[in-house]
Amino acid sequence: MIRMALRGIKTKNAVAFLFASLYIIILASCSNSKKEDKVVETPPAPPVNVPSFNADSAYIYTQQQVYFGPRVPGTAAHKKCGDYLAAQLRQWCDTVIEQVAPITAHDGKVFQMRNIIGSFNPSAGNRIILTAHWDSRPWADQDTKRPNEPFDAANDGAASSAMLLEAARVMAEADVKTGVDIILFDLEDYGKSEIENSYCYGSQYWARNKHIPGYQARFGILLDMAAATNPTFTKEGTSMQYASDVVELVWKTANDAGYGRYFLQDESPGIIDDHFYINKLAGIRCIDIVHFDFNSPSHFWKHWHTHEDTMDKIDKVSLKSVGQVLMEVVFRHG
Repeated sequence: MIRMALRGIKTKNAVAFLFASLYIIILASCSNSKKEDKVVETPPAPPVNVPSFNADSAYIYTQQQVYFGPRVPGTAAHKKCGDYLAAQLRQWCDTVIEQVAPITAHDGKVFQMRNIIGSFNPSAGNRIILTAHWDSRPWADQDTKRPNEPFDAANDGAASSAMLLEAARVMAEADVKTGVDIILFDLEDYGKSEIENSYCYGSQYWARNKHIPGYQARFGILLDMAAATNPTFTKEGTSMQYASDVVELVWKTANDAGYGRYFLQDESPGIIDDHFYINKLAGIRCIDIVHFDFNSPSHFWKHWHTHEDTMDKIDKVSLKSVGQVLMEVVFRHG
């Protein structure tokens, strides 16, 4: 284009014009170079410091509950354990609320239900629920011996509650910023499979009468029978129906943290557990981390509702695995 512009221009003026044009080009080039130099890349996000979950501590919390004896509603052991759980949560949580109400069970018996709810950052709008049941079943109905007597329920109740006590301790020491509600439901295990809605009285009550009017949460995670040796956690059907994205988030987090051998990619049939009522009645997406056994006739953990559900079945490796996944989810995705 410079060559074309020289046509019809005198030589002296042409030379001056040429130098002027080159000067403009050089200035433009320098200007563009300076603009490029000013481009600043967004720095990478700072690494997330996820605190360590202590399996030894969770084991002790489990053991203490078992020491009280079977936590059957209406018994002295049940009351002592409820007092213990509430006292532990008060050490760590910002607030603790207890829901106490008379509940008429399927057999006509009336119990004083006691849901125990510990909250971190109660004014935060961004909330996650971590939940379990703390009562124990009155009957070892899956056992061939003494089926009408209660059992220790170390894994089916105590260990899940214990993991949430340890989670509370860890989150308090790490000064968690997310709103977290730990909900320990009562009267989960009093039901009969042939009677509709006879399980999970505590979560049914909470779903209809939330501890804070208008309460909402982004999602919830329920633990149930999650502390035996080599647990197998499948993508349970009710969780997938209501909250498949939460399942995928938790399972990916578990795999990234090195616990994929327990959090399987297999799907399993849906079950009625506390999360069912949180989803259906409360409208809050909640998933269940529950031991599913492909080889067991019940498809639950092989010692489900038997006298073999004792402390010697509790595995610290499992406590660590599940508890650490909870911490990873809260601190990375809260």
